[in-house]
Amino acid sequence: MTLSGLSEVLPESGGTKVLKTDRLVLRRHVISDADWLYEHIGCDEGMFEYTGWNPYATLEDAREMVQHFIDSYNDENFYGWAIELDRDMIGTIGAYDFDAVKNCIEVGISICRYSWGKGYAPETMREVLRYLTEERNIRTAKAWCAGDNLGSRKVMEKCGMKLVSVDKDALQVGDVMYDKLNYEYESDR
Repeated sequence: MTLSGLSEVLPESGGTKVLKTDRLVLRRHVISDADWLYEHIGCDEGMFEYTGWNPYATLEDAREMVQHFIDSYNDENFYGWAIELDRDMIGTIGAYDFDAVKNCIEVGISICRYSWGKGYAPETMREVLRYLTEERNIRTAKAWCAGDNLGSRKVMEKCGMKLVSVDKDALQVGDVMYDKLNYEYESDR
């Protein structure tokens, strides 16, 4: 059974459900995703160059993170997907830190290096933003990136996210300081 096939037999309680775009399937994580996440994201320094945060730095870290995703699937406000192209994983996207009072949530995405520049990130982000705002009735989705991270900036802008503020020198990665660019996507509802 393929990973896609396996995810489709899992019950879909909670906030994360299988989503599809023209080219991609966004599915729930399975524990075997940890190996891929470690190899293709955790071991690639370019994947966390602008954040300094690497939840997949070791195989054990990757397994713990994926197990956390799996354990959280019954939570109505947990959203975590593996991104597949032709049944092969190419990244991950999630929404977290739901604020019920403000009705907002933060979104983050990682696409492996060999899939950069092919439009998969904006395609994925658009579908997740649509799902969160139209089906889950979340008013605002937020995201941020380092000012020097042109790829992430372009993805957010292509998805209709608006730059709402800049925090000067708010991100420190190693010895480097970056401006933190804060984006929001507002529901039309």
